[in-house]
Amino acid sequence: MAIELGQRRTRSSDMRDGAPLRRGWTTGACATAATKAALTALLAGDFPDPVEIVLPKGEHPAFPLARTERSESTAFAAIVKDAGDDPDVTHLAEIGARVRLGPSGSGIVFRAGPGVGMVTRPGLPIPPGEPAINPVPRTMMQTEVEALCAAHGVPADVEIAIEVRDGERLAEKTWNGRLGIVGGLSILGTTGIVHPFSCAAWIHSIHRGIDVARASGLAHVVGATGSASEDAVRRRHPELPEIAYLDMGDFAGGLLKYLRRHPVPRLTLAGGFAKFTKLAQGSLDLHSGRSQVDRAFLLGLAGDAAAPLRAAVLGANTAKEALDLTAAHGIDLAAPVADLARTVASQALGDAPVIVEVLVTDRAGRVIAHAG
Repeated sequence: MAIELGQRRTRSSDMRDGAPLRRGWTTGACATAATKAALTALLAGDFPDPVEIVLPKGEHPAFPLARTERSESTAFAAIVKDAGDDPDVTHLAEIGARVRLGPSGSGIVFRAGPGVGMVTRPGLPIPPGEPAINPVPRTMMQTEVEALCAAHGVPADVEIAIEVRDGERLAEKTWNGRLGIVGGLSILGTTGIVHPFSCAAWIHSIHRGIDVARASGLAHVVGATGSASEDAVRRRHPELPEIAYLDMGDFAGGLLKYLRRHPVPRLTLAGGFAKFTKLAQGSLDLHSGRSQVDRAFLLGLAGDAAAPLRAAVLGANTAKEALDLTAAHGIDLAAPVADLARTVASQALGDAPVIVEVLVTDRAGRVIAHAG
């Protein structure tokens, strides 16, 4: 069944003063819906409105169309992004897709339309020279395009140009310029859903999750920064029930400080390299707006072997770029980050009888380091 806008499920973290917070949709989900609508019109003659897509976790939201255009060779559809109750710069932005059929054998090609940035520096999940459309949104669009083309008996040779109205101005309110993304916004999202961001409510949810785990007699709980790292733990610990998973997000401190007073025998922390570098540095709030990766810290972890890479590591665009630079020279940064993150977490727990395990994952959710 499709989930209509404004009819979203809530969870315990989606609350503010006892009232439910609305979840929203990522730019990637909106771009996928716009792509499906435009390609449907190009192949079948009509725009589906609303247009339903499948999200990575299997949900089926339906999006109303805000604007459409069609010519003999192209079709365009746009969605107004609803970010729910999340303070998102792209809330109410118009996300559009302009599609055309490409030459035989060209496959699915992504373009940056007006308002979408281009990647110019390494260290991001998309290489320089490509539109700033992240891997999961690309996969979502590819899935819809391949299904539509198969249904109409045509090869999936399609050019997709994603647009964001006023995106270049909106991008000035983001860190895109600092990351080397020029000309507009990025198309993002790993689940298609924007979870509302209320610090107090989120931390409250973590605390209640610990309470439930303890009341159920669980001896092992998990705090993951996101869905990819949580999935890595599920593969490693398939025996753990659903209530063992605490939606930690960026709030490592909120989880650790509560466990200090209300311990559970074993804790697994899982997160990406950048997030856990900040934890290894001693930051318990992992949000990008409140803590930053220190390149000099990473250089120190690399030791004398990284001396020839000093300027490159200190000038790295992202933590991933520093990780890739050192890995290319046989230097493992992930292992010492995991060890130090575990030390910081254990110190935050004080004398609480909690054994800590740390998993550091890459962007695909593969474990690249383990401690504990």
